[in-house]
Amino acid sequence: MSDEGSGRYASPALDKGLVDPFGRAVTYLRVSVTDRCDFRCTYCMAEDMTFLPKSDLLTLDELSRLCSVFIAKGVRKIRLTGGEPLVRKNIVQLVRAVGQHIERGALDELTLTTNGSQLARYADDLYACGVRRINVSLDTLDPVKFRAITRWGDFSKVMAGIDAAQSAGLKIKLNTVAVKGFNESEIPQMIRFAHGRGMDLTLIETMPMGEIEADRTDQFLPLSKLRADLQRQFTLTDSPYATGGPARYVTVEETGGRLGFITPMTHNFCESCNRVRLTCTGTLYMCLGQNDAADLRTALRASHDDHYLPQVVDEAISRKPKGHDFVINRLTRKPAVSRHMSVTGG
Repeated sequence: MSDEGSGRYASPALDKGLVDPFGRAVTYLRVSVTDRCDFRCTYCMAEDMTFLPKSDLLTLDELSRLCSVFIAKGVRKIRLTGGEPLVRKNIVQLVRAVGQHIERGALDELTLTTNGSQLARYADDLYACGVRRINVSLDTLDPVKFRAITRWGDFSKVMAGIDAAQSAGLKIKLNTVAVKGFNESEIPQMIRFAHGRGMDLTLIETMPMGEIEADRTDQFLPLSKLRADLQRQFTLTDSPYATGGPARYVTVEETGGRLGFITPMTHNFCESCNRVRLTCTGTLYMCLGQNDAADLRTALRASHDDHYLPQVVDEAISRKPKGHDFVINRLTRKPAVSRHMSVTGG
């Protein structure tokens, strides 16, 4: 069968669900469809990256089959990530295959995280396949600074992508990594821009993953400090709003919009973790900040039916840790986790 992710694999009824050793139901799967990206963001990866051989990647059909198994086990939300997911060849065919589970009521939501570079091309297709909400990574509104932090990015293409996505009917949340000395003074402007266009904004602390040229001890900006600074000009009211991810939200009273905070370094959010991450090579990480993983590719290719594969998934979930071990080591200046975020899925 071709690399088209038809979604024809239907796992047998599996009603046990996925519950980890700490009683948390795993209902959210993040799927990295590629480790490749058309940007080289300075906090994420080195400029001269060595990517996985394409022969190592699961086919789109295999990714679709794995998604079907997780959905049969109780996953209700799937997010496609990368690298940059929209640079994967024929990616719309996978989106369409997974989106079929929404049509039959087995999946609540299919979302996508993107840098926006390819959105102008794919926005209408994403909506047609069942995607209703996406995250767009955007760290500055200054085209010169944007080029500097992405190295290869074109700000105008991202803005055109946002326009296309909103025209297609997609709801957008902007993700902004807070980088000390780079964009902290821009955050009020980012808030007004996002909320002025009906978009939520989420601020994210830098995470110590993968070797990069920059020193993360210099990049790290605690969001507790940034929030205190924002409260000098905005009224921030805690909100119960949640998307199933790790962000904690407030309402910005002056704009009426939502502002999220993802704080893996200063405020561990693991107690409510309901997610696992599948890489484009079929490796399942039970925690973003831990190295323990399960090889699903071998199990996937060992059989054409899905009777053995769910057992491997169950065993993996039984090893899901209570929390991550993120720390920025100021002595060695080494990342807490050696693999890049683009490998695991952003």
